[in-house]
Amino acid sequence: MSLNADELAAHPKFILGIRFHAGRMRGMFEAGPRLARLLASQQRWLLTQMAYALSMERDMANPASGFTAVGLASEITSFKVASRNTVLSFIDELLTYRFIACEPGDQRKRPRHYEPAEVSHQAMTSWLWSNLCALDMLDGGDRAPQFEAHPHWIRSMQPRIARNCLRDAGWREPHEKVALFLWNDAGGLIVDHFMSQIDLDGDDPDHFMVGPIDSRTLAADFMMSRTHMQRLIAKAVQQGCLEWQQPSTSRKPLLLISRQFVDEYCRWQAIKFAYVDEAFEWAKATVK
Repeated sequence: MSLNADELAAHPKFILGIRFHAGRMRGMFEAGPRLARLLASQQRWLLTQMAYALSMERDMANPASGFTAVGLASEITSFKVASRNTVLSFIDELLTYRFIACEPGDQRKRPRHYEPAEVSHQAMTSWLWSNLCALDMLDGGDRAPQFEAHPHWIRSMQPRIARNCLRDAGWREPHEKVALFLWNDAGGLIVDHFMSQIDLDGDDPDHFMVGPIDSRTLAADFMMSRTHMQRLIAKAVQQGCLEWQQPSTSRKPLLLISRQFVDEYCRWQAIKFAYVDEAFEWAKATVK
């Protein structure tokens, strides 16, 4: 039986799963920065997930199925996630970096059907496996090993997760403080970095310690301007999400992240993890 979002958010080990998954996403970025940036903001996350979902739903007997520009635009614009022009620019970017390709024989057809490149399949499989590992940390389950034994489950699981997340306003439109990061370019990467570094053993009742942060290096890592990075962090400090602490023994200030923000972030993440768990249980019961 899958765990619901409220159960996940209330679970004492959930933050461990969040930190693990954040670390995995940080590692994915280091391995392939341009590919990882497809999940770096809420808009791009939804675009990427729905594009992949449509490709998994391709039925060769149905010409209207699969990943096309019209199909993706229809799904995305119906929830006001992005404009049609943004969808077209997104597809052009995927083609430029060879994350997708036209189906054989579709180069001159309309509509063109696209399929993920092998590197994109690998990245989505790794993303899903990471989510399942995080869930296993909560209850000692074996979701991740079962998924490894049945990798074809992704064709059923991922579209189910993507569509549920897109339809759920709680996930699609994160609350103000989480949205501050998630609707910013590379904001998701920044939060993943912070969450992967938090010290869960601290005794500060209001904050978790992240540690020293070099904004210049971090901005370069995430392929964003240092000015943009500093403005985002400054706004987060102003809204109480982050705080700087100047230790007496070091010149470098230490970054703290508020427990209130972490709680809000975990509640938001719990929505997606619940859909991942539900999709896993459904695939296990119905897919051979």
